[in-house]
Amino acid sequence: MNARFGMKRKVVLGLTALISIAAGGVPASALTGVDLGSSHHWGVITRNTIGSPVAALRDGPYGSFGVTGTAARPPYGRGSLGIEVADRSTSLTPSSEKVSFGNEVDFYGKPILGTQGLNQVGFHVFQTGENISYGGPTNMPNITFEINPNLTATTTTYSSLVWLPPASPVTNAWSGYLDATTTGTWFLTGGAGTATGCSLATPCPFPQLKTALNDGGAQPTIYTAAVGKGRDNMWIGAVDGLRINRTIYDFEASGVKTRRAG
Repeated sequence: MNARFGMKRKVVLGLTALISIAAGGVPASALTGVDLGSSHHWGVITRNTIGSPVAALRDGPYGSFGVTGTAARPPYGRGSLGIEVADRSTSLTPSSEKVSFGNEVDFYGKPILGTQGLNQVGFHVFQTGENISYGGPTNMPNITFEINPNLTATTTTYSSLVWLPPASPVTNAWSGYLDATTTGTWFLTGGAGTATGCSLATPCPFPQLKTALNDGGAQPTIYTAAVGKGRDNMWIGAVDGLRINRTIYDFEASGVKTRRAG
């Protein structure tokens, strides 16, 4: 009797899920890969945040108006990471804000090079026409890894490894996946940028950056990983589906969910 009841209950739950999908409650993309549960170590990295910007887990955004299909909703689940930064709102020089929403625990000590290193990175973005008017087509959020570069050419043990995305292929809608290993450019801050030639002034494609980090010394390692924006132009939008290697970080209003990439 209990076994039959349990089976009926599973069938009912399965039908309920299918009905929800058919009704548009959950997009098909949210069901790809294996659900790994929640990651509890994500949040605003306070020491890397300037001013009073916003980096908040939220539902949506949906739209913009008139947009339909997969571009009209977050690519995973129902939510995303909403980001808002202002360009002239502090007494500092420059006066713009900066925000960093990241994880200071789970990536610590992980390698950057080799088969176990940093090989898949990217995200989906909700870009608007207004953001382009504030700073041009490449006015976009970034992905930043704080790292120990371990270069023989410099004694520095700290640098920020930053991806500058290309222009989003769509505006006022959700983009497809933007692959940071094949699009956009990367740079290193401080002495590591000077030593490798991959600085903010002369950013490098991802393969060139990894070659520059592999200079014969100890292997570079990661301290933290984050999505951020600033300090440059005003930007108001959202990010979802952050991928780091085989894990997709699904930003939801209830928290950060993890999925195994297919």
